[in-house]
Amino acid sequence: MKRILAGAVSALALALSCGCSSSQPSVMAASAPTPAAPVPPPAARPEPVWTGSGPLVVENQVDVAAQRDGVVVQTMAEPGLRVKAGQLLAKLDDRQIATDLEAARAKTSSTAADLQNWKAEAKVLDADYQRAQKMWQANLITKEQLEHARYKAESDVWDVKRVEQQLVNAQASERSLELELEKTRIRAPFDGVVARRYIRTGQRVASGDRLFWVTAEGPLRIRFTLPEQMIGRLRTGQEIEVASPDVPGEMHKARVIEVSPVVDPASGTIEALAQLLGRPGAMRPGMTATVRIPNPQ
Repeated sequence: MKRILAGAVSALALALSCGCSSSQPSVMAASAPTPAAPVPPPAARPEPVWTGSGPLVVENQVDVAAQRDGVVVQTMAEPGLRVKAGQLLAKLDDRQIATDLEAARAKTSSTAADLQNWKAEAKVLDADYQRAQKMWQANLITKEQLEHARYKAESDVWDVKRVEQQLVNAQASERSLELELEKTRIRAPFDGVVARRYIRTGQRVASGDRLFWVTAEGPLRIRFTLPEQMIGRLRTGQEIEVASPDVPGEMHKARVIEVSPVVDPASGTIEALAQLLGRPGAMRPGMTATVRIPNPQ
């Protein structure tokens, strides 16, 4: 009996020992912490960028028109020619005007000579009148003779004034013909390049007809539109970037010189004007360009 009891106690002790050893790893495994996954940094917010587009323009760009009727007798400029202000581009037939101007100058010269003659005669008659006054005071001539000398002197003064006015009219006619003669000379209005020629030698033109298209080469400007949200964010003096799809690889700085204070109700946009800084590179007036306004405030 004692043997049976001792064996049972030994078996129970053995069973308890096995149960404790098998449960220990399970407890340890349950209590081990799970490693945390790395947290990615917050994505950087892209800088706000506004873009717009418009044509490249220059301030001086005009059609040179005829100022009088006439026939083109000579052309001196072709498209692509760089010209200076006042350079001759073409000539109209000026023979009749030149003849009329020569006659007007001759008349002016003749009238000026007549005026000098009348002035000299006026001095003689005034001297006669002064002598007649002394003679009348000495009772050597009658009052009627004195009055006759005075009337002749006064009459000559009015003749001098008449010829002076004739000279003014002759000089005005001369200047008018000189102006008409100058209108037959077609000149460049400013430094630039001839973009187009609309006329040919022998062609008859009328006053107002287009003869040439002359454009300045700089400074280049871009006129563009932006959404109305840009009101207050785009300011004069602000620098922007300008590029053109016609000139890949070129990016230029520009400075805003005008911002419209009103919104176009039809499109909900505002208009602005910027001027390129530095050399324009391959960009030319008439090209379409885009503007980029980084981080507007």
